Amino acid sequence: MKHVASVILHKARKKRLEQGHPWIYNNEIERVEGDPQPGSLVRIMDHRQRFLATGYYNPASQITVRAVSYLELEEMDTAFFERRFRECLLHRNRFVADDAYRLVYGEADFLPGLIVDRFGEVLVVQILTLGMDRCRDSIIEALVSVMNPAGIYERSDVPIREMEGLEQVKGPIYGNPPRFVTVKENGLLISVDIEQGQKTGYFFDQRENRASIAPLMTGWGAKSGIELQEVPNEDGSVRTAPVNRNGKEVTFPYWDGATVLECFSHTGSFTLHACKYGAKKVTCLDISEHAIESARQNVELNGFEDRVEFVVADAFEYLRSQVKGLNERSLRAAGSVKADTSVPMTAGGGRTWDVVILDPPAFAKTRGAVKGACRGYKDINLHGMKLVNEGGYLVTASCSYHMRPDLFLETIQEAAADAGKILRLVEWRAAGKDHPQILGVDEGHYLKFAIFEVRSKQF
Repeated sequence: MKHVASVILHKARKKRLEQGHPWIYNNEIERVEGDPQPGSLVRIMDHRQRFLATGYYNPASQITVRAVSYLELEEMDTAFFERRFRECLLHRNRFVADDAYRLVYGEADFLPGLIVDRFGEVLVVQILTLGMDRCRDSIIEALVSVMNPAGIYERSDVPIREMEGLEQVKGPIYGNPPRFVTVKENGLLISVDIEQGQKTGYFFDQRENRASIAPLMTGWGAKSGIELQEVPNEDGSVRTAPVNRNGKEVTFPYWDGATVLECFSHTGSFTLHACKYGAKKVTCLDISEHAIESARQNVELNGFEDRVEFVVADAFEYLRSQVKGLNERSLRAAGSVKADTSVPMTAGGGRTWDVVILDPPAFAKTRGAVKGACRGYKDINLHGMKLVNEGGYLVTASCSYHMRPDLFLETIQEAAADAGKILRLVEWRAAGKDHPQILGVDEGHYLKFAIFEVRSKQF
């Protein structure tokens, strides 16, 4: 064995490692035998000196050891990474039809501290820990051997590296990867900025969730008074066509589609899927002009320009303004307030949609931020569901690990009670199949995705 050092664990510790969790915290370690170098491999032993796993060691990190194998392992060399990458590729080829996905998902692929995203012939790598950073040459060699990419770009520009005693870095590390790559997801073309996009450029974890909105996008024509009827042709034959209340044939091809609001759009991925599945009109909103420009380019790539409007605004403020306008409109209609109807409403807004989609960034990045995150999630969901037309749908997600599933649902339920709405849960999902989850590693269970039917109490 090239490494002789061992980490001996406390007798009274929780048996998390035996249950599949690869992290060993510093307070779980009784003693260290030998003189392991930071980033090197060590044996992980229980208090009886029984071997449990091999992991890499960093005394500067609160997570002092991260297990990489339950067998004795001499080194994480190129051959080791080649074996692991082939296993990763086999899993993705089995479950993902596209050529763009998360190829390596850290702990879930038994490679803690390493993320690799595939964008066709380009790979984006994120190295988060000292143990993996020491192996970067072997990682690159193995990726080239297994994947034969045209280029590899590194996006290790994340603060977590500093906790490992590492600098943030980014840039090409193999070949000449372009800044923009175009890939396919569920048959849609998506342009990804691997240099300036968030994290590694794109969020693959919602692939299946985006596809799950398909049933929500059609079946709305009847609410607008449009029905399929037999219409005579000039030659005396008849055909079936959509006809409105006035008996006039509707020629707009998406007459049966939903009106959709996507908040926190980023690259507009939910907007694209809404259009693909037949939405009539989509409002695509993000606070970032760069994000909206990315969404606009993706909409144009797929030929959906005529059905999408773009809004650069803070989602919280936008939702509140629409609800305020809706309330003012209701008061005017009920005659509760005297108003000069020639004067615009003071609140503005007042729009509603058949489907409202909320896919915000993480509100709770630490356990201490959970209370504030609950307020944030309640706020956007409260206002979002108020803007859903009767019998429409609220699509909502949370990517905050510390926002546990039961707390997320409880927060939404509180929002529904305050909004006077009844919600029916019709879909509950997690991250996609390229983001597998190790049972016992709760940190991997971060994404919550739900679809609710929204009703008032007037039925």
